[in-house]
Amino acid sequence: MPHISMEYSTNMEARTDMAAFCNHIRQVAIGTGTFPMPGIRVRTFRAAHVYIADGSDKHGFIDISIRLRAGRPDDVKKATTEAIFEAAKAFLEPAMATHSIALSVEMRDINPDLSPKYGTIRDHLEDK
Repeated sequence: MPHISMEYSTNMEARTDMAAFCNHIRQVAIGTGTFPMPGIRVRTFRAAHVYIADGSDKHGFIDISIRLRAGRPDDVKKATTEAIFEAAKAFLEPAMATHSIALSVEMRDINPDLSPKYGTIRDHLEDK
């Protein structure tokens, strides 16, 4: 698994296609080879009330949080974080060229002893 959660300011919905962005990040995560495809979850959360810098509503943000089970080497996590960050920047480049936008990505490990998991997604995939 990773769980990729993207929090964003409401004004980003007028600046880019958030559904397409979410799917783009999912595809990039799969393409890194770091995560098993059946475990990837990407979701967005709109932050309705946001005050950034001088408080102007012209500013926007997207904060990408990647949580994954501990155990991958740091160099693999770093390369994966950079790949997702660069893909996000490329996708958002048109919006960032004309709008004030902050983009951030953070990856952190989940302690497997404190995070039990169960699911049947793999049982229902077309390409078993």
